[in-house]
Amino acid sequence: MGTVHARSMDPLPMHGRDMGVHPDDMIEVQEAEQETKQEVLENKDVVVQHVNIEGLGRTKEDLLGYEISEVFDAKNLIDVMKKSHIARQKLLRMGIFKEVEVVIDTSDGADALPNGLDVTFEVTEMKRLTGSYNTMVGNNEGSMVLGVKLPNVFGRAEKLTFQFSYGTKETSYGLSFFKPQPGNFERNLTLNLYKVTGQFPWSSLKETDRGVSTELNFPLWRTNHTLKWEGVWRELGCLARSASFAVREESGHTLKSALSHTMSIDTRNSAIFPKKGALLRINQELAGYTGGDASFLKEDFELQFNRRLVWDSVLSASLWGGCLLPIGGRPSSIADRFYLGGPTSVRGFGMYSIGPQSEGDYLGGEAYWAGGLHLYTPLPFRPGRGGFGDLFRTHFFLNAGNLCNLNYGEGPRAHLQKLAECIRWSYGAGLVLRLGNIARLELNYCIPMGVQSGDRICDGVQFGAGIRFL
Repeated sequence: MGTVHARSMDPLPMHGRDMGVHPDDMIEVQEAEQETKQEVLENKDVVVQHVNIEGLGRTKEDLLGYEISEVFDAKNLIDVMKKSHIARQKLLRMGIFKEVEVVIDTSDGADALPNGLDVTFEVTEMKRLTGSYNTMVGNNEGSMVLGVKLPNVFGRAEKLTFQFSYGTKETSYGLSFFKPQPGNFERNLTLNLYKVTGQFPWSSLKETDRGVSTELNFPLWRTNHTLKWEGVWRELGCLARSASFAVREESGHTLKSALSHTMSIDTRNSAIFPKKGALLRINQELAGYTGGDASFLKEDFELQFNRRLVWDSVLSASLWGGCLLPIGGRPSSIADRFYLGGPTSVRGFGMYSIGPQSEGDYLGGEAYWAGGLHLYTPLPFRPGRGGFGDLFRTHFFLNAGNLCNLNYGEGPRAHLQKLAECIRWSYGAGLVLRLGNIARLELNYCIPMGVQSGDRICDGVQFGAGIRFL
């Protein structure tokens, strides 16, 4: 709960020789004393007269009023402490304070009430300029990240960040500006300016994106929403001289302007090792309406359910799916299609090596689905229980999916039939390691089934690292 200092409102009852209390009666006095304190804490009505914030420099006071206003509604000392703790968490969440301590004291001064309290938040602001160095894990790739951040630029929790990332498959740098709405930190606006260069060996493709984007995040009832506009200049090229003609055809410069919307509901208790709860994420993207060369409508979703079973085991079921509809007679780009396969989706297959391909280069597809059933259990005999051993789980899985192109002149029944053809599936078991609460590693023994001509398989041991797994 942090550091909360509270001073008693009433003098503590004295005991001992000065009060004529016999030593044999000490236990009774202490019990009575504890009951008195309990009554003071829980039952005595109090009034929060003043809430002060000490240590402010460049932060505007009106911004913090939204975060601490509920402290005035407290009715007793326990309630004051609870609401002060919630306010402290809100202040820390803003990312502009290094430390926040709470001091609760009786009111003094001419206007002090007998049951009045003063609450003081003692804050330490972040430095004007901070730097960071860390490593990140993506979907089967790692990267080193260097960052420079200017927190609280204009005094209202704004943040300006420059970040450089160098990874095994991707190098990027970007500048972003973050602005939250006062009183509603979950509602915020982000502006991004970036350049990303990525290598995609499964397609013999190299892509460089230079773009700008605007994101608006906001909660609505139990859901979280993101509205985004992105304008990007894309440069596609061949990663190797052996690239297929289909990939060479895609090479060149294109402009993409797209509007997208993401809605999510997440009731899981953890994003990496959930033991209960569900996730629903739906994303729509419309390109070409605001200009650019790319023109399509893209829909995809993610669904996950988790249920705790006996002996601390968890049963998890996941379903992914999506489709891409080209608009205006323009063919879809290899950079916009879906990809499937690998240790983070349909295990037992090579990274993104399911579906249409040309001369060994995988071209992606315009429609896909993937499903998974997983059983997670603790390690046998629970070594390291309550410590390092809790970072591991044994993993039994059954995955299936398909990726293809659709003829949109046909009806929905024909589309479903095509998606139901040539289903790839796999099963196996392995170990899972949680890396903090941001990523995980998997080492599985996989048995791929339903293999089609051109698919690249990984029969046996397969290693995977990432933040999003089927």
